[in-house]
Amino acid sequence: MVSKDNRGFLIDLDLAIKEQRIGASGAKGKTGTRAFMAIGALLGEQHSFMHDLESFFWVLFWICIHCSGPGKGEVVAQFDKWNYADTEELAKLKLGTVSDEDIFRKTTEEFFTEYYGPLIPWVNTLRKVVFPGGGRWKREDSGLYARMRGLLEEARKDPRVSAEAGLDPENNPSDRPQFFEAHGTGTQAGDRGCSVN
Repeated sequence: MVSKDNRGFLIDLDLAIKEQRIGASGAKGKTGTRAFMAIGALLGEQHSFMHDLESFFWVLFWICIHCSGPGKGEVVAQFDKWNYADTEELAKLKLGTVSDEDIFRKTTEEFFTEYYGPLIPWVNTLRKVVFPGGGRWKREDSGLYARMRGLLEEARKDPRVSAEAGLDPENNPSDRPQFFEAHGTGTQAGDRGCSVN
């Protein structure tokens, strides 16, 4: 969600709870918005915090394609069908999108809105972090969140990114990144608690 003063914020945190559990929640089937689901989740893998981090990538990718500024959205048919594709087909579409740098760069240059154009190199770098070697992750990586967060902090400092968003993080503390952590993924790594930085 974006507030009236054009600041982004997370919603539904009232549904986020800290549960002390060892295993997954036990929810039957796949839940979530298909376009944002991790490839492994689409393929029926046991849920991991890694799926949540990958989902963040897909949400950012979607925003960059479908939003042309605060309060300005558009439908992009090629990606809108991601909401309706069979889960296995969607997993293949997503993997095809991120597996090759040239294909990914062409996709971002063609479909990212002008407003999010300055993020293209940063989202491509994030792609390399989330999808090592252009493929799906094969084992959990407890350092992935920190690397993603560090990259996003650097992107926020990029003058091209800040200028497009109308931010001045160097001179205005309220324009600096604020990170919110909400865990409860059903894995020990993801259930370490909640904090605000």
